[in-house]
Amino acid sequence: MSARTGYQAEPVLTAVCRLGQIDVEGGVTALVDGEAVAVFRTHDDEVWALSNYDPFSRASVLARGIVGTRGDIPFVASPMHKQAFDLRTGQCLDDAAVRIPTYDVLVTDIPGSTDRLVLVGRSRESP
Repeated sequence: MSARTGYQAEPVLTAVCRLGQIDVEGGVTALVDGEAVAVFRTHDDEVWALSNYDPFSRASVLARGIVGTRGDIPFVASPMHKQAFDLRTGQCLDDAAVRIPTYDVLVTDIPGSTDRLVLVGRSRESP
């Protein structure tokens, strides 16, 4: 029996909520593969997902942070010590040495509904 090198399983996506359940420029928390994930909706209806864990305060609070932009970078600022994290990459905008995991997001139509479903997959990158 030989190992299949280069083989990657298709990502498993978890249904988190309906898009309408996430306030614009707000966040929600979901459990995805046993990890607390913060899912955010920006003013332009893009949806991003990061670890909910704030490495500075050592608390799972990022979903309660303030969503905004710095130039063209969408970010969430921790509600604890206000460090900002790029929603696209998880990179801390205030400390280049800190990065948190990001997650794949898929927003899809719900048959027979005008709302959409938000699905989140396992972490794309390790910090």
